Amino acid sequence: METMAEPEPVERAANDDARDLAKVSGSLPDGPREVNRAVDVQVIARAASILEALSDAPGGLSLAQIARMTTLSRSTVHRIVVALCRQDYVRATDSGYQLGSALLRLAEASRSNFELDVTPFLERLSHELRETVDLSRLTGQTVTFVNQVIAMRRLRAVSGIGISFPLYCTAPGKAILASLGPEATARLLPERFDRFTPSTHADLASLERELDEVRESGIAYDREEHTLGICAIGMALQATNHHWYAVSVPLPAQRFYGQENRLAVSLTASLVDIANAQLTDGSAEEK
Repeated sequence: METMAEPEPVERAANDDARDLAKVSGSLPDGPREVNRAVDVQVIARAASILEALSDAPGGLSLAQIARMTTLSRSTVHRIVVALCRQDYVRATDSGYQLGSALLRLAEASRSNFELDVTPFLERLSHELRETVDLSRLTGQTVTFVNQVIAMRRLRAVSGIGISFPLYCTAPGKAILASLGPEATARLLPERFDRFTPSTHADLASLERELDEVRESGIAYDREEHTLGICAIGMALQATNHHWYAVSVPLPAQRFYGQENRLAVSLTASLVDIANAQLTDGSAEEK
């Protein structure tokens, strides 16, 4: 009697994904090549959603928790997580699945010389203020944290490297917007502002009035506009290849109000030191 070999795990996964795709679209794609292409895209999207979920839970997640957060079936999550673990993008720990070291290597490879060389200045400012200090970079309509020195105290403000935030309600975002000017502001901002807190700007006109003040002083503030209980101060700077960055100091609101001048003096001095050091951004050739 002739026997047929059982499909390999990857093949079974592709078949499962193809069936899922057919359920969603109402029909099967035309031909095996189209099926494979559609499945490839779908698997990548699902893997990305799993990695995003893990990035929001540094302590680790179980397969059931990942499935719940991504709305994927547990069997699908299991297949993709196993594949990611083989490539070291995810690792299994006693507390659940966490992001793996391969992602850290990719993140490190993407950092420019400037983002690394500025670290001693961030450390010095953090030590002086006893607060967290962030370096963020303009990334389209957001700012993304690319370097960070975390304050050595119990109550502190911390956002992970690689996390992106809107421009219009954060100190680094507003500092960069003010430096770029009104035309860039209109181009980079969404038509509608999401209100994260009661202090978030409601519209462009309101934001522009504050940006005019930032252009005068060079210093931007976040007074609980993105997260209640968290404030920040930030200043923008441009690297030698014209990439825009900002150095910012986020801190609990109770340590911010009444300390704006002290924070501004220290941050300004740090930006002057960075400028005088003439750090170069090796992510692009100078012309």
